[in-house]
Amino acid sequence: MSSRTVIRNGLVVTASDEIHADVLIEDGRIAALAASGTPAAEAWTAERSIDATGKYVIPGGVDVHTHMELPFGGTFASDTFETGTRAAAWGGTTTIVDFAVQSVGHTLREGLDAWHAKAEGNCAIDYGFHMIVSDVNEETLKEMDLLVEEGVTSFKQFMAYPGVFYSDDGQILRAMQRSADNGGLIMMHAENGIAIDVLVEQALARGETDPRYHGEVRKALLEAEATHRAIRLAQVAGAPLYVVHVSAMEAVAELARARDEGLNVFGETCPQYLFLSTDNLAEPGFEGAKYVCSTPLRPREHQAKLWQGLRTNDLQVVSTDHCPFCFVGQKELGRGDFSKIPNGLPGVENRMDLLHQAVVDGRISRRRWIEIACATPARMFGMYPKKGTIAPGADADIVVYDPHAEQTVSAETHHMNVDYSAYEGRRITGRVETVLSRGEPVITEREFTGRAGHGVYTPRSTCQYLN
Repeated sequence: MSSRTVIRNGLVVTASDEIHADVLIEDGRIAALAASGTPAAEAWTAERSIDATGKYVIPGGVDVHTHMELPFGGTFASDTFETGTRAAAWGGTTTIVDFAVQSVGHTLREGLDAWHAKAEGNCAIDYGFHMIVSDVNEETLKEMDLLVEEGVTSFKQFMAYPGVFYSDDGQILRAMQRSADNGGLIMMHAENGIAIDVLVEQALARGETDPRYHGEVRKALLEAEATHRAIRLAQVAGAPLYVVHVSAMEAVAELARARDEGLNVFGETCPQYLFLSTDNLAEPGFEGAKYVCSTPLRPREHQAKLWQGLRTNDLQVVSTDHCPFCFVGQKELGRGDFSKIPNGLPGVENRMDLLHQAVVDGRISRRRWIEIACATPARMFGMYPKKGTIAPGADADIVVYDPHAEQTVSAETHHMNVDYSAYEGRRITGRVETVLSRGEPVITEREFTGRAGHGVYTPRSTCQYLN
């Protein structure tokens, strides 16, 4: 039995086009587009018809940086794959790529299997995995080849967090050399963790324990230095590089310089760096703990350079780095010692709306919105055109978006499993109305109609920006 849905009278917005068109969906995929009101479109019949008059019809968001159920700092990220993917759907995101973790002394396979077990049967939307490589050795390098073959085509390394995820320059170089051979993409958390640990120790010794000092010790120059070093190591290895959660203007400058040299270097930023700042980290009492994440929030003047990087394509992707910890009982672990505050904040539900607000404010165009939130992340991580666009043959991951609806962001109304919102009280124009995942309604006119287990694991091909 085939099932058909038609979405009528909306403005279809992709990274490349805007067209008033009807969309025909058949068996979970997009079957055809036709200009609204034409005989071709009028002739379509379907069991389900969605009226998108006055609305945008956009591809489902692709968030390639989430951490559901991540163990960190003696606790776990508060969103499970079930609650996190449901919240993602509410925010118009229909695919996430989460991070499976290799623990030191264990194999990549053990880490990947553990994350498959967490996610399988629990996700409301489709999902894939990157692999965090914490222990580079000969066996790990061989396993990287096997993982690329089976659709885990990106590997994250950390220049931060000594004793946990940290890799030294030699380990990074070896992994990059391997990825140059097997087609994988190295994702880098670029901060000089060795130097930061010295500054943390010195700050605590001075009695500087409040959350705002988290931002002061994780200096922008140490992000820029690590970014520069990662770029040059990748150049030596002949490997591409994707730098995650870029927050500092000095790091953007390093990426821009490398790209001007013709290197295959890519950069991601996140909504928190575009909309929040050290002003939040300095909120009175212990409120600043809500905004502790790494890389840290920067002074407000960095925001303009991040937006500029998105317009000039020196930054290509906006992901969330969604890694929520409740204020009560989790963030509070760091009272009296900022270094013990779990690093991360919630955002998987807010990304598409915040970026639409940037369209309303004139910072980016509608098509650039879709490019940085849907199409480019899908291309970067080998999922396009199955994901990230509206075209015949693509998965019917579609959002009907009301560009005129107004909302106020609040923990009282969000669906993430966390007791605060990083954007509490922020007024936004634009809101998700209906969300389809592979043609199935997950959100129907602001009601959750999806289910845990609908989302399926999505193997990926290699980065589609490389020759």
